[in-house]
Amino acid sequence: MKEIYVDHSATTYVREEVLKEMLPYFSEKFGNASSQYSIGRDAKKALDIARHKVADAINSDFDEIYFTSGGSESDNLIIKGISYANKNKGNHIITSKIEHPAVLNTCKALEKQGFKVTYLPVDEHGFVKLEELRNAINESTILISIMAANNEIGTLQNIEEIGKIAKFKDVYFHTDAVQAIGNVIIDVKKMNIDALSMSAHKFYGPKGIGASYIKKGIKFDSIIDGGHQECSKRAGTENVPAIVGMGKAIEIASSEIEDYNKKLINLRDYTIDKVISEIEGIKINGDIKYRLPGNVNLSIEGVESESLLLMLDMKGICASSGSACTSGTLKPSHVLKAIGLKDNEANGTLRISYGYINTIDDAKIIVDVLKEVINKLRNMK
Repeated sequence: MKEIYVDHSATTYVREEVLKEMLPYFSEKFGNASSQYSIGRDAKKALDIARHKVADAINSDFDEIYFTSGGSESDNLIIKGISYANKNKGNHIITSKIEHPAVLNTCKALEKQGFKVTYLPVDEHGFVKLEELRNAINESTILISIMAANNEIGTLQNIEEIGKIAKFKDVYFHTDAVQAIGNVIIDVKKMNIDALSMSAHKFYGPKGIGASYIKKGIKFDSIIDGGHQECSKRAGTENVPAIVGMGKAIEIASSEIEDYNKKLINLRDYTIDKVISEIEGIKINGDIKYRLPGNVNLSIEGVESESLLLMLDMKGICASSGSACTSGTLKPSHVLKAIGLKDNEANGTLRISYGYINTIDDAKIIVDVLKEVINKLRNMK
């Protein structure tokens, strides 16, 4: 039985070209990038090249990129770092109710330290209401943190407009772009983004490596005590092979993004059209138009996610019910609750996220298997 992997929002595999670029830095080019001799200088040069590639992908300057261990650390570095360094200006942060736990739990941790956080509601499609954002800003607001693309329902926020609001109000704007990078074009200058988080394993790079973009001139504190790596903003010996891989992966993703989007949109729209027309009791979560190109999020009447995923797995289909980072909890998804779903709707969801390896034949098989297993599960009740 062929295994069909459609959980690319959770992670992607490492592309062959990326792995090939990484391999020399595990052995022959193994130097510490902080060392002054030749193999150390070789490692430092590799970091600089990767930093330029990451910067080019989002239209930033290379010295505005700080490598981290991934999206969660990047969110922490930016939100905590900016909040700590600018608390003399204010103590108020604005975010949304559908952010990734890396943002929500960071904000909750800051609340325990005396910071005030506004958690904006979203509409039924997952959009932050811009007027509510404007009204939430006050004289003590120092940071707005709104994700570019939701990891569960795929909704793409109007980041450019949010950036304009933040700039007009003289408030820093951070976006968690972990799901967006490699899927949609992000231009930090055009969109007035002051800080951005990304993670390589979402765009066919290795796990355990990410980056923070923080605009020059913005004060932020380090949150890891140690050495002077990453301009004294992120202590710890740099993971050179992973950084090299991230640079190669984002370079490829940027060069192929238009064709990649066309392919994924075709698979996404085929799946949505077929399941709506051929299976009763299906609800599409998230906005139909402004969503990640490969994202399909369904609420399925009369079906529980756990049983559905088990049966799909038995058929060789690897999908999910939502975020991999919240799969250990039995509570309904905070994202689905925030867009107004009832518990039974939230507990009967399926997320399909297509990627580079998927084909239209995969999508056809998935639709046929869904019809079979949904009918079977409904008849078991």
